[in-house]
Amino acid sequence: MTKKIRTYSNEFKAEAVKKITDNNGNISATAKQLGIAMQTLSNWNNKANQGKLVGTEQYDPQLIAVLEDNKRLKRQLKVAEEEREILKRRRRTSPSTASQVRLY
Repeated sequence: MTKKIRTYSNEFKAEAVKKITDNNGNISATAKQLGIAMQTLSNWNNKANQGKLVGTEQYDPQLIAVLEDNKRLKRQLKVAEEEREILKRRRRTSPSTASQVRLY
C-alpha cells in the first residue's frame, strides 16, 4: 500500500502556524484540529520561528528588530538631510554690494 503525499499551500501553512498560538502553543491539539501530522506542524512551526516559512516572516524576531532599526535610521537620515539643506541656504545679513547703504 502506498502513502498518498499531500501538499499544502503556503497560506495553509501560515494559518496553521497562527492557530498554534490560538491554542496556547499546543501543537498536538492544533494538528488534530487540522487533520495533519503533529511532526509536520512542528516542522512548519520551527521554520516559521526561523523566518524560513513563506508567509510568516513577521514571526522572526530578528527580522522585526532589523526592520524597526531600518525605520529609525531612515528617520534620522531624513532629519540630517533637512538640516544639511538648511545650512546650505545662503544667508544674507548684509547688503549684496558695497554701494548699497541705507540711510535713515
